[in-house]
Amino acid sequence: MRCGCLCRFLWLWACLSYTQAVPIQRVQDDTKTLIKTIITRINNLSHTQSVSPKQRITGLDFIPGFHSDLSFSKMDEILAIYQQIIISLPSGNMIQISNDLENLRALLHLLAASESCHLPWASGLETLANLGGLLEASLHSMEVVALSRLQESLQDMLQQLDLGPAC
Repeated sequence: MRCGCLCRFLWLWACLSYTQAVPIQRVQDDTKTLIKTIITRINNLSHTQSVSPKQRITGLDFIPGFHSDLSFSKMDEILAIYQQIIISLPSGNMIQISNDLENLRALLHLLAASESCHLPWASGLETLANLGGLLEASLHSMEVVALSRLQESLQDMLQQLDLGPAC
């Protein structure tokens, strides 16, 4: 009986000793690749080119814009807000972008953990509860502004990852 337990333990130990953790450089490369993929998906939507991301549209001030110094927690917060906005848009093209944002948030959490940063999952904005009224009033404008600003934020995140963001 003891021999059986010992054999199973040794077999498990041998299996675990051959597994390797994913190198953090690979996670960082995957994060950058996913950011570039999301930017490409946004570029492929032709209607996003019609509005400047810097343009101010009344009622859409809650959509995040430019941030010069992005930490892991700020990146996660921004992505949570965009994910919340994109999920509420009725366009069928948004499902993949929303899934990509969720995967990007998970990769950012892995990068933060590698830097010993405790990063709680951001929940987005509570003010987006009344988003339905805004969607009815200006669906096209909101979609274009949100995607344009998301694209700009992703480019900022890409640059910040090269600099090594803080917690």
